[in-house]
Amino acid sequence: MFMPRSLKLKRAGESPQHDPKRSKATSEDGVSTSQSDTTTLISDVQCLPDATVIKQEDLNLETSSQTGESETEKEPKRDETEESDEEEEPVKSFKKNQRWPEPGEPVCVMCGRYGEYICDKTDNDVCSLECKASHLAKTCMDFGENVFYKYPKGGSDISHTSETHSTSAQDLGYSNKEDSFISELTEKQVERVKTELAIVTQGRDVCRPIIEFEHCNFPTVLRDNLKKAGYEAPTPIQMQMIPVGLNGRDVIATADTGSGKTIAFLLPVVVRALESQTTSPSSPTCVILTPTRELAIQIEKQTKELIMSLPNMRTALLVGGMPLPPQLHRLKQKIKIVIATPGRLLEILKQKAVRLEDTRAVVVDEADTMLKMGFQQQVLEILEHIPEEHQTLLTSATIPTGTEELAARLTRDPVSITIGQKNQPCSNVRQIVLWVEEPSKKKKLFEILNDSKLYQPPVVVFVDCKLGADLLCEAVQKVMGLNTIAIHSDKTQWERNKIVKGLLDGQFEVVVSTGILGRGLDLVNVKLVVNFDMPANMDEYVHQIGRAGRLGHRGTAITFMNNNNKRLFLDIVDRVKPTGSQLPPQLLNSPHLHEQMRRAKQKRNLRDDVLVTKSNLIDIIRRHDKSSAKK
Repeated sequence: MFMPRSLKLKRAGESPQHDPKRSKATSEDGVSTSQSDTTTLISDVQCLPDATVIKQEDLNLETSSQTGESETEKEPKRDETEESDEEEEPVKSFKKNQRWPEPGEPVCVMCGRYGEYICDKTDNDVCSLECKASHLAKTCMDFGENVFYKYPKGGSDISHTSETHSTSAQDLGYSNKEDSFISELTEKQVERVKTELAIVTQGRDVCRPIIEFEHCNFPTVLRDNLKKAGYEAPTPIQMQMIPVGLNGRDVIATADTGSGKTIAFLLPVVVRALESQTTSPSSPTCVILTPTRELAIQIEKQTKELIMSLPNMRTALLVGGMPLPPQLHRLKQKIKIVIATPGRLLEILKQKAVRLEDTRAVVVDEADTMLKMGFQQQVLEILEHIPEEHQTLLTSATIPTGTEELAARLTRDPVSITIGQKNQPCSNVRQIVLWVEEPSKKKKLFEILNDSKLYQPPVVVFVDCKLGADLLCEAVQKVMGLNTIAIHSDKTQWERNKIVKGLLDGQFEVVVSTGILGRGLDLVNVKLVVNFDMPANMDEYVHQIGRAGRLGHRGTAITFMNNNNKRLFLDIVDRVKPTGSQLPPQLLNSPHLHEQMRRAKQKRNLRDDVLVTKSNLIDIIRRHDKSSAKK
């Protein structure tokens, strides 16, 4: 049963020892285990002996200050009416006693364990009394006074949920000003930096790129969190997108898979959330939309890493496949940032459990997928609930021309940022294209898994259907004896989360997947990707092979092709040939390829004819005369 994580403060000395239901938590000398642990903890952090203990409350939160009764007076009445109530679990005093979180569960802002409780002073998730004390000390709250909040001398219970400490970005020492080092650079130096890093920008008054994270003048806590998360220096997309986003401009960003786009939009979002105040608990200031549940879970995890120890910064994960009641309850806790899939967010919006009138920033990740027919209507419907005065950030590794035109209509005076060549595969991935007929695909895959030069577990194998994933998984496990598992949309979300975690932990040697793992996920330990079935389009191809080259690491992508993929012959040649990779002769000599090349040339000639200039006018007339003479 879902238990709310709302917290209440209660003195340790008031633990009702006469209650028979608490006998398991009471030692032989009559002192409760929770009380003794808490006293030890408080002495460690130099708190007063009568420091308070955090306790859970029921979903219908009712403080004794409202009823005029103390907790000890309410206990007997509860026993009389509800004899069968379960024993109330004592609050965990030390982080070592707390479990690690499942994907999608709240995370402690201090240690990363399960955030079972909510700190009454900062509204952040904590796992124990120990981490609450550390959290308050780190945020310099109650400095010079008791780390744990105390009751007034009258002993009445006071609810502090409405007295949450309010801290803005300015209070944390942040100001959005261009660093003096960046200001002193000449225009020539700035252009050289952008040229060297292949940064191309379009738009009005585009601000200069940063060179280091320190040039953003982030609050100290946020800078420390960046370093703890392993972000030492910004990537090219981060150099340009972060300062543009911090200035409040709309952005359409395109960069390679694994280039750091998530942090590029998360940092402006976190700062915007710090600067904004929510008017109601269920009204977030920032919304991040993603196409898949796995990507949403990953983004929330990265967000938690950035906001750790920042006061009043809480996230909500709203995705399908997980129980709805915990997500609805989470929204009541003054959420600043919502990470959601469109379907679940719309479902909650229809229930009026969340309101978006205070939303100031919207991120659409994997914009090419989100603005296609499958998600487009849902995204547009969500945007109708958001005020017109908001910032929009659109990111993807591929944004086709048609999608880019729609993206431009959804933004106001946007800055377009492109890193490298638009819609091209990641340069860190070595591409190998093999001509393999359908009956020989399994045999070829087994050869690859037996090749010591190519096989580097874990390997991700992409197929085009759910049944194919299950059958191929069974075949690999039976023939090769490798620890193999399949992941697709028929699996429960709990199973999918467990498989992704096992893949990242190296638990599986081969994972056979449909397109679920193809977008956005940082599978940093994956060095080899096999496209057993060629993706339906080149955008999906770019994303899938990008799972093998994350965060600057080198990887290999092997793709099986045959005449079933003839529609993509020209596209695959255009994408792979410039990298120097060898293409199979069956592909290069295919009549389908030559026909596609001929049609492409005709289209180019037609475009040249449409644009009439002084230089080509005579040539157009001559070509027209020749064609007329032939007739």
